[in-house]
Amino acid sequence: MKLIILDRDGVINEDSDEYVKTVDEWKPIAGSMQAIARLNRGGYRVAVATNQSGIARGMFDLETLSAMHKKMHNLANSSGAHIDAVFFCPHGPEDKCNCRKPKPGLFLEIKSRMGFDLQDVPCVGDSLRDLQAGASQGCKPFLVKTGKGEQTAKAKKDELPAGTMVFDNLLAVAEYLVPDDPFKHS
Repeated sequence: MKLIILDRDGVINEDSDEYVKTVDEWKPIAGSMQAIARLNRGGYRVAVATNQSGIARGMFDLETLSAMHKKMHNLANSSGAHIDAVFFCPHGPEDKCNCRKPKPGLFLEIKSRMGFDLQDVPCVGDSLRDLQAGASQGCKPFLVKTGKGEQTAKAKKDELPAGTMVFDNLLAVAEYLVPDDPFKHS
């Protein structure tokens, strides 16, 4: 089995500058569930690593976050996809924790709990901090142009980790990593 690590907001679901605070606000990006299914069929286990500072900011609670993730799992399952694990940082920037990306804590937890060496594991994000966290642990960085990705590709181009590959969306990443999927989705 192989592993891929995905950011959540802006990669799997629509992002918002006002934060995704409710289950109703959690909306998948077109093609993201099909992308996860394709990755699964290609032998990938899928882990999600996401900063959720809205908890520390009092915008939503752990119960609401759990309900959002239940919706994500249900939509994935109904698309023939499976998300193996979700790792999240509930802290704000001022908390100085080790789990808030770009710090490596979430990736270290994935490595420990899932038992994978992260060297060359694909890491998909829409922001510089997503890619920095993964690259610090040897992951191969993939930037998607969804969410804040288009802005990141332009504004932070010179700061992207070495070897960063840029794709339009998660489905394009999945098609690159699993080119011979017998169940192609349009």
